[in-house]
Amino acid sequence: MKDKVIVFWFRRDLRLDDNVGLYQALQNDVPVLPIFIFDTEILENLPKNDARVTFIHKQLQKISNQLRTNHGSSIAQFHDTPKKVFKQLLDDFDIEAVYTNHDYEPYAKKRDEEIKSLLEENDVQFNTFKDQVIFEKDEVVKDDGDPYVVYTPFMRKWKENFNPSTHLVEYDTLSDLGKNLYESKKLPRLSLEDMGFEESSIEVPDYTVTSGLIQKYEDTRDYPAKEKGTSRLGPHLRFGTVSIRKMVKKAIDEKNETFWNELIWREFFMQILWHFPHTVNKAFRAKYDRIDWRNNEEEFEKWKKGETGYPLVDAGMRELNETGYMHNRVRMLVASFLCKHLLIDWRWGEAYFAEKLLDYEMASNVGNWQWAAGSGVDAAPYFRIFNPTTQIKKFDKDKKYINTWVPDLQELSYPDPIVDHKMARERCLKTYKEAVS
Repeated sequence: MKDKVIVFWFRRDLRLDDNVGLYQALQNDVPVLPIFIFDTEILENLPKNDARVTFIHKQLQKISNQLRTNHGSSIAQFHDTPKKVFKQLLDDFDIEAVYTNHDYEPYAKKRDEEIKSLLEENDVQFNTFKDQVIFEKDEVVKDDGDPYVVYTPFMRKWKENFNPSTHLVEYDTLSDLGKNLYESKKLPRLSLEDMGFEESSIEVPDYTVTSGLIQKYEDTRDYPAKEKGTSRLGPHLRFGTVSIRKMVKKAIDEKNETFWNELIWREFFMQILWHFPHTVNKAFRAKYDRIDWRNNEEEFEKWKKGETGYPLVDAGMRELNETGYMHNRVRMLVASFLCKHLLIDWRWGEAYFAEKLLDYEMASNVGNWQWAAGSGVDAAPYFRIFNPTTQIKKFDKDKKYINTWVPDLQELSYPDPIVDHKMARERCLKTYKEAVS
């Protein structure tokens, strides 16, 4: 006779506390079997030492150890396609229902529809919950029901709709864990080697949301040399190792609108991707797909390696390659440089960031790259082109950040500028004008 269980499927919510879907799963009288799937369709294109895979794996081990020590349970880990995993689970268990939290990216939506259909064929409920955002899908729209495509009015409506007593409810998952977990120490565990991966030398740093950081956020966040000027929350929000509700509460308690607004930016781009999924690979403003990109592969390689001859651009790219992180102000510059100075398609840059960034999140990455290219929602006008030299004077005047990442700046080996700024600006304006006029 097969054991009767409720399955909880961890995805972008790698924590035990304040987890909506897990909380709801635990409210039943049926033992909860936690699982995680290393999806081969996602992993097959990643490098074998991908830092994000290492981070996910370590986080799962922490959770599993906590469950094993305190509750005699664990997380069953699988390395396959979700459909094959659930077919096996249906064979092995008497599954009453599957619980999980919403995921909004195009692949995830397609995957979940497939799993839902499979489960329904077997008379199993598929229950999903909002967990990684405060507002989702069409919960913040214009009065006529249309989605916002400009951030500021979206932000205002977001705050107008926001009610702390409703939206910051903390789900006390930890108190319920001992009640109803599937008691088994024999659930499958995976090593990185089992999946063909190896441990990365790049580590995801802990996030910092101290009162001191938040209160000084406006003064420090634009300067890449200030190591403690940003929270490093990105990867933790991306993989759900921290609750968005707790972070919004922190921003409100510290009375910092700027920090709060940054969290709302994340949801703005998520709802854009939800309403306009074509923007993953097509310009939001269609006329920008007429741009005659140069797409010089040699110049693209120099940009990737941080060998453009523009120190702030090179510092950003070298930091990214070595650490998986790049300061947001510098991200704007390197993206603009690729699209405007080199006339290389924003999709090339977006794909490279997707490969390298620890905090890669599709909605924000696509949204920000289209912003830099001038093709997206709420984008800067195409004629606004960052000067990579004057940006140094504004944000790294002592060259502390540059000297950290470009130690060869004064060496003969450091390259000359890959392109003349004045020429590149004029070429860009001409190319864009011909495309969009």
